[in-house]
Amino acid sequence: MTETLFGGPTLPPAYPERAAWGTAPKLRAWQQEALDSYFSTHPKDFLAVATPGAGKTTFALRVASMLIDSGAVKRVTIVAPTDHLKRQWADAAAKVGIAIDPNFKNADGQHGRGFIGVAVTYAQVASKPMLHRAKTEAARTLVILDEIHHGGEALSWGDGLREAFEPAARRLSLTGTPFRSDTSPIPFVEYAEDRDGIRRSKADYTYGYGKALRDHVVRPVMFMAYSGQMRWRTSGGEEMAASLGESAVTKDITAHAWRTALNPAGEWIPAVLAGADKRLSEVRRSVPDAGGLVIATDHEDARAYAGQLKKITGESPTVILSDDAKASSKIEEFTASEKRWMVAVRMVSEGVDVPRLSVGVYATSIATPLFFAQAVGRFVRARKRGETASVFLPSVPQLMALANSMEAERDHALDRPDKDGDGDGLFNPEDSLMDEANREEKASDSLTKGKFEALDSQASFDRVLFDGGEFGTGGEVGSEDELDFLGIPGLLDADQVGTLLRQRQHEQLNRKNARGTQPVAAAPVPAVPDHRMLMDLRTELAKNVAAWSARTGTPHGVVHTKLRTVCGGPAVAQANEEQLQTRLRKLQDWFIGRK
Repeated sequence: MTETLFGGPTLPPAYPERAAWGTAPKLRAWQQEALDSYFSTHPKDFLAVATPGAGKTTFALRVASMLIDSGAVKRVTIVAPTDHLKRQWADAAAKVGIAIDPNFKNADGQHGRGFIGVAVTYAQVASKPMLHRAKTEAARTLVILDEIHHGGEALSWGDGLREAFEPAARRLSLTGTPFRSDTSPIPFVEYAEDRDGIRRSKADYTYGYGKALRDHVVRPVMFMAYSGQMRWRTSGGEEMAASLGESAVTKDITAHAWRTALNPAGEWIPAVLAGADKRLSEVRRSVPDAGGLVIATDHEDARAYAGQLKKITGESPTVILSDDAKASSKIEEFTASEKRWMVAVRMVSEGVDVPRLSVGVYATSIATPLFFAQAVGRFVRARKRGETASVFLPSVPQLMALANSMEAERDHALDRPDKDGDGDGLFNPEDSLMDEANREEKASDSLTKGKFEALDSQASFDRVLFDGGEFGTGGEVGSEDELDFLGIPGLLDADQVGTLLRQRQHEQLNRKNARGTQPVAAAPVPAVPDHRMLMDLRTELAKNVAAWSARTGTPHGVVHTKLRTVCGGPAVAQANEEQLQTRLRKLQDWFIGRK
């Protein structure tokens, strides 16, 4: 049995009436469970890990309200990553009768009369920790540390938090992404040694994405991956070309291709934006106020993407830049409107809540799990059952690994062992892909600083990633194969999404199989092989082999060897058109269960 926020009848576990941010009048099942856990022990420190969009704010405000009512605390200090989030916390608290001052400055010394506490940023605390310590000692204080992983970002921040809030009567730490890319201990977080001797963060209550999805508290996320051909000129003047996400290439080439794809002057990003807008139109058939967000790398790209969206939609999108003094008011205005698109540079990636966001474009080269999880978290908050989320992204290994690991729950690890002789620097073998992506790529950094010229880019639809599976066999932009997935209805639960994705893939394979087996009139064999046709067939075969490899876990080389054994013929580079077509048909048979 669950309760209303301030007592009352039993309540459902999800969809508390589309409440404003952090002010749901009813508790979800997980919130009640976490609340019971908290008050069963009355701990000084409590760490709650809950997936973005699950409702951490409502839980925290319920704890604060009960502690205030019981007299256990007389003051509340909320620490958030940004100024915008300070105001969001204050607004949410006000709606449940807790007066929080978000305008408090260190120079003020004391908060305004009529307030029970303040909302401050981590940087604000770190700059004057003794001031905040004095305020904490002056009254029994509950400190709410929102997105506590920020407390490990800099030594001064961690030291400042400890200095300021060590005397607090209670500390409630919240995060949606407990892992960090460094080994700086997070203040007020307990670490326990695992069997390998590595200390890992220990949460008092955890509510992961997988469980939230099963409870229909968050939306299922489909990742729409796009590949394509890229061409660029290196700092040495050499022209290079590669397929985006192509296997067996160096990190430098992957970084170059990725950067070329995101260049606003090419054809890749406009094609992906157009595809995302088609997807948004489909979602808006059943969710009329659904909105989209493009996450850009820098201001210049953000403005260029906004211009392209205006050409596509005829409507000027809202542009949020990190140095814009009106950024918060623009976000609030977009949240309350029915405008289609918002374009932002990083700052909307964490904590900022715009519940109507349903479609995203990940148009940045940042590839850390922390940033990726927070970015995807902008789209997963469910307002009613059946809403889906779609995130468009480049088909590169780092992002594919992160998308496929959406449901993985990872703790913050300390005491990493020294790097092995192979030089990969991984400290947790089973999480190798995540850890590899977790480190900023030095190759990418050097490319950004060096001379580089993107020449041209072409987009192609690659696949859909969902619930650890991959669907689709690729297709040209605007093709039936792409539209099959862009046209998926906007109101489906997770099981229905999986069923429909499998159905669409089956239909695509049947179409390709039919095209490959249709009788054609006999034609004389040309004296000279068509090298363009052979290259296209090799590319198509490589994509299909990659898809089969991803599905079965079989290495690409083993798949190629098995195809040669079954179908005959030489290696791919020496195979003729008929031999390549035969292997493609055999792969299609495998996809639909034929031997």
